[in-house]
Amino acid sequence: MDQIAHARRLRRDQTLAEKTFWTIVRNRRLGGYRFLRQAPIDRYIADFVCEAAKLIVELDGTIHDEQEDYDARRTVALELYGYTVLRLRNEQVLADPGGTMDIVLSALRSGRA
Repeated sequence: MDQIAHARRLRRDQTLAEKTFWTIVRNRRLGGYRFLRQAPIDRYIADFVCEAAKLIVELDGTIHDEQEDYDARRTVALELYGYTVLRLRNEQVLADPGGTMDIVLSALRSGRA
């Protein structure tokens, strides 16, 4: 499967945390910042990207507990493209969406996560 098709499938089959996050940030609802979801960058697909702030937001479920080395290498690769990667737990987004958005907005405004 090519990367674009894979990104489209991920957009279609979002997790509950991704749906919640997207509902809050889509259409510039969070501080006027524009986000893309499931955006291809190099050989990776980032969960959410704000190009203006060069911020990637990754929502991590339990699978990420088993792939910390991969995630670390992926973060380094994405940072080489000038992005800051902010990793948030799915549970955090679902339990406290407002607090989570405060963290994201702070990262957007400060230019770093």
